[in-house]
Amino acid sequence: MSDMVVVYELDKPVTARSSPVAPGDEPRPVRRVHPAPTAPGEPAATGPRTLCGKDTFAMETARGKPAEHPGAPWYPAKYASVVCPDCDAVIET
Repeated sequence: MSDMVVVYELDKPVTARSSPVAPGDEPRPVRRVHPAPTAPGEPAATGPRTLCGKDTFAMETARGKPAEHPGAPWYPAKYASVVCPDCDAVIET
């Protein structure tokens, strides 16, 4: 799993007419969590596609690395409910 990074597919920002916060200042919720291969020759950079084939360009890279311990999930525990089922199936095989 050392050749993988975790990326977050974020929800689109909500536009509110009377929001006191400037657009882009509020954190966007995570829609899905995906693993992606690292870029060739750059172990800290995300490759162009997730394991399920989505483009990683607009995704946010997670801090840290996927778990390398046997039996530990590859994703952060707080995002277990939004793990991409297609990516998870690829990792399980």
